[in-house]
Amino acid sequence: MRKFKFSLFDFVNYLIFIVLALLILIPIWKVLVDSFNAVGMYQFQIFPNRPTIDGYRTIFETKALYRPLLNSVITTICGTALGLLLCTLGGYVLAQADMPGRAGLGFFLLFTMIFTGGMIPEYLVMKQLGLVDNMWILVVKHGINVYNIVLMKNFFEGIPESLYEAAKIDGCTPMGIFTKIVLPLSKAALASIGLMFAVAIWNDYTTAKIYITNPDQTNFQYKLRNLVMDGDTPNTSYKVANETLQYAGIICAILPFMIAYPFLQQYFVKGVNIGAVKE
Repeated sequence: MRKFKFSLFDFVNYLIFIVLALLILIPIWKVLVDSFNAVGMYQFQIFPNRPTIDGYRTIFETKALYRPLLNSVITTICGTALGLLLCTLGGYVLAQADMPGRAGLGFFLLFTMIFTGGMIPEYLVMKQLGLVDNMWILVVKHGINVYNIVLMKNFFEGIPESLYEAAKIDGCTPMGIFTKIVLPLSKAALASIGLMFAVAIWNDYTTAKIYITNPDQTNFQYKLRNLVMDGDTPNTSYKVANETLQYAGIICAILPFMIAYPFLQQYFVKGVNIGAVKE
């Protein structure tokens, strides 16, 4: 029977990670407990004194709160789908060594990562497109990301060239190769980049602040900021403390990705090294 050796390094390593885990989990637990507490509390409690779900009922039954939450869900799903579509197609095109103008297009895209048109020209463009005071600006603005295109390009270039050649010999078209060979092999990359898009769109507060004034078109992050920082509490039939409502909103904001991360972790870990090693 093999003996388990426990060194001083292992002890210190485990201790550090336990402390870090507690530093992360304790604040989250406090917010979760206070979101179910009928009386707003400031001190730490293991369990709520007066349990209630009125904070969550207020969010899901008050238009001023559930409408921005619904907008965030819709824009996150649509924006992630659009971002993945454009990034995978763009990366696939740039990965073709025989494509005319490939170097020039790549330089043009990389140039936009360094220099931008500025806030005022961007605002005027969005206004001309009719996206001011429109929640779909959260989808269009995140529709393409050059950094993610470069990651997808590097990943596609890491796929063995023999697979492309075999598909061409079998009479597969370029789009056929893309849909039948490239995409099925790109689950890790798609999960990683899709997660980046989803987090960026879900947490986008700045775009909503600059471009949206209509409360029916704003997203949940902007509404949550006003709720927490400015005390912008909507009228509701529930008698719930402001702190309870604020903590319930925070939980609603972080819960989707707390649920999604464990299921995407196996792909996310693989996708971290996209394009890092090339054979």
